[in-house]
This record gives sequence, structure tokens and C-alpha cells, in this order.
Amino acid sequence: MKKTSTRLADGRELLYYDSRGDAVRDAVDTRPLDTVSTTSEIRLDVLLGDSVAIASHRQARTYHPPADECPLCPSRDGRLAEIPAADYDVAVFENRFPSLAGEAGRCEVVCFTSDHDASFADLTEEQAGLVLAAWTDRTADLADVSGVEQVFCFENRGAEIGVTLQHPHGQIYGYPFVTPRTALMLRSAAGHRAVTGRNLFDDVVARELAEGVRVVLEGGHWVAFVPYAAHWPYEVHLYPKRRVPDLRALDGAARTEFPQIYLELLRRFDRIFGPGEPPTPYISAWHQAPFTVDGRDDFALHLELFTIRRTPGKLKFLAGSESGMSVFINDVPPEAAAERLREVAS
Repeated sequence: MKKTSTRLADGRELLYYDSRGDAVRDAVDTRPLDTVSTTSEIRLDVLLGDSVAIASHRQARTYHPPADECPLCPSRDGRLAEIPAADYDVAVFENRFPSLAGEAGRCEVVCFTSDHDASFADLTEEQAGLVLAAWTDRTADLADVSGVEQVFCFENRGAEIGVTLQHPHGQIYGYPFVTPRTALMLRSAAGHRAVTGRNLFDDVVARELAEGVRVVLEGGHWVAFVPYAAHWPYEVHLYPKRRVPDLRALDGAARTEFPQIYLELLRRFDRIFGPGEPPTPYISAWHQAPFTVDGRDDFALHLELFTIRRTPGKLKFLAGSESGMSVFINDVPPEAAAERLREVAS
């Protein structure tokens, strides 16, 4: 992998990740851009103890542009985009409309491919491996940024999820705090360790492997399963079999196998609801250990992939119980979801 760092016209950082070592990335961003000005602010909810980002400037962000005006495509034929190169493998840049900025964190956009009409599932194993390398590199770099406590790599896919740009891309957030989901997992892991002397994540994976009924697919270095208490209609958790706290700690064998496992999972997701159905909307979320908390070594890197579609043409809405009380009600038994995801194997 070759990494090239440059700057956009307004000073934001742009990084190219290339599979070829001889790639030259010297295109200049000639757009007349003003310096990015944000109003991001982190406020503490004293009742719940969690943090909320107030970012009113995001109201002006690009919203469903036509394909020939996509800001994530390469700059070609006189049309200038966020990536000044005429082609690219993987590109990462600071978000022009960040939810977090400055001392309140950092937000980046990850373009998985220059092909506007592709999806992550369309990538080759080599391309998917390059995205994994970019996620890992950004985690390593952001770990050294003052004030960043946790790195979150994720993809929102589909209009139903709220995606406003259709180009295949994801995001990376560098949070200045430990997120509520992670804090809950750390608390559960600490309690489990105190009572049993064992690691909670290891026990979860061991249970799923032993019972087998919720396992979707298994490789030599990764296992994917529908969790026992799945929140979403179709939800899969993907764990490396050797527990590590974050992407930086994956070994070579796990990195090599990841594209095979992950691409197969995404392709199965697109077949859940049968032929003729539109692509399945999903959220794909990497859970990594925060950098400085107690219990970091007890945390297990894993990816959670889920869809809000519960059946053809119907979505799972977060209504009263879910939104008001954070008590999920799942219409699809996890065992049935796992069986369906095994049925639609390539």
C-alpha cells in the first residue's frame, strides 16, 4: 500500500491509498473554496450521562446531488470534486461538514472506490483489503491526535438509512470521549471478569461457536453470527477468533481472510429479501477499544452489520419502546435470521 497526503483548496487533509507503489498523486484542487467554518459543540446530557454533538452547520451539507454532480467521484472532464485526481483506489479526506471538529474531535470521509455505481460488495478482495488497510492506518494516526479517545469506522448504506450521497463511501469519527455503547460494553466486561475471572467477549464467541445455530459463516480466523439478543431484524457480528482491542492489532492471517468473509456477508445481505428487491440498506460499524481507559485489553474488536429492513417493503422503525426507553422489540428471531443468511450463501 502507498499512502499520499495532500491538501484540498480550503486546507482540509486528503489522503490517497493506492495498491500500486508507483502511483503518483499530484493533482491540485483548484476550486475557489472558503475555509471550513463549523459550529460543532459537545454538550453533556446530565440525566443520561452521555454526550450530544450540536452541529447546526450540517444543515447546509450536500443533499442527494445528481450522479453527474457527485462530490465523491474523481475530477474529470472539467468537473471538479472533492478528489482532484482523475481516478483513485481509496481516498480519505476531512469532512467539509463535520459533526465533530477541532478540540471536539475529527470526522473523515472514506471513498471505497472511484466507481460511482458500485457498492462495497462489488469490490474485489484486493480492493476490500486496501480499505481495511486504510481503516487501520487512520486508526493509528488518529490515536496520536490530541483529544481523540476513540475511533469509529462505519458505513451507512441506502436512502432508508439516511444516506445523502450515493457514491460508495463510509466515515471515520475520532470521538473526544468514550461512546455510550462502548462504555456499556466495558462495564459489562468488567463485571463479567469480576464474577467469573474470564473475558466476556471470549465467552460470547465461544457460546456461539458451541451452539452453532446462530453462526452464519466461519473461517480460519473470523466468525460471523447473529447475536443471541439481536436488536435488529437481520444483524450479524463479525469477530476475529484471536481477540484484539482494535484494527491495529490484527495479524497478517486475519487481514488476509477478512475480505473473503466480509464480502460474502455483504453479498448475502443483498439476497436476504429475494430476487427483484432493491439493495438492502445497512449500517456496518467497527467497535474498537478506546485508547486510554481501564479494561482496554479486555475489549474485543468486532464489526456489527445490520439492516433496518424487516421484510420486503417494510422497515423496522424505532418507535415508542425503542426511542423512548431504549428497549428493542425484534420481529425476527435471531435463529431464523441466521438460517436465512445461511440459505442465501453464494
